[in-house]
Amino acid sequence: MTRVMVVDDHPMWREGVARDLTEGGFEVVATAGDGGEAVRRAPAARPQVVVLDLQLPVLSGVEVTRRLLAADPAVRVLVLSASGEHADVLEAVKAGATGYLVKSASREELLDAVTRTAQGEAVFTPGLAGLVLGEFRRLSASPTVPAGPAAPRLTDRETEVLRLVAKGLSYKQIAERLVISHRTVQNHVQNTLTKLQLHNRVELVRYAIEQGLDDELS
Repeated sequence: MTRVMVVDDHPMWREGVARDLTEGGFEVVATAGDGGEAVRRAPAARPQVVVLDLQLPVLSGVEVTRRLLAADPAVRVLVLSASGEHADVLEAVKAGATGYLVKSASREELLDAVTRTAQGEAVFTPGLAGLVLGEFRRLSASPTVPAGPAAPRLTDRETEVLRLVAKGLSYKQIAERLVISHRTVQNHVQNTLTKLQLHNRVELVRYAIEQGLDDELS
């Protein structure tokens, strides 16, 4: 059962999201009403996924994301915000958020997003994924993982999966494209993350773009 923490300063919204997640089969291990409380509660609660609003008292959602990942790089942050502004999306992703949903998303979309976030996928409200990929391409002049003789060697299949990840395909789409199982795609992605010493799919996409892999497959 995936462990989730819900962070939002509106009690009714926070309780509603926590209830939907519990009814959807997730274990809500903590809730918090402000950014400071979220940072304090996370170490003991040990969530795998944090569903986080951006506009929070004490510490912003962006700062909470930075601090949570600094304390535990394995945690995955799914922003759930009323804002769909491009600047907010990019700021959250640069801080390390794995996904971004607007609050107009349905209950089913939220449950699916948390499931996919827990699996390491980058999940975005429709229309925002292309924005994030475009920004990573713009930033590709300053790679986070150096290439060169010391760069880890990926298998042909791992490289093939990585190219499709860089194009924004979901695990399901990659599995269908390569005629392999969803689990096999997950395993390839996890192996690649381990080899490259990266923490989530967002970082993996940026690495692939920096290496030009997104331009090698149509």
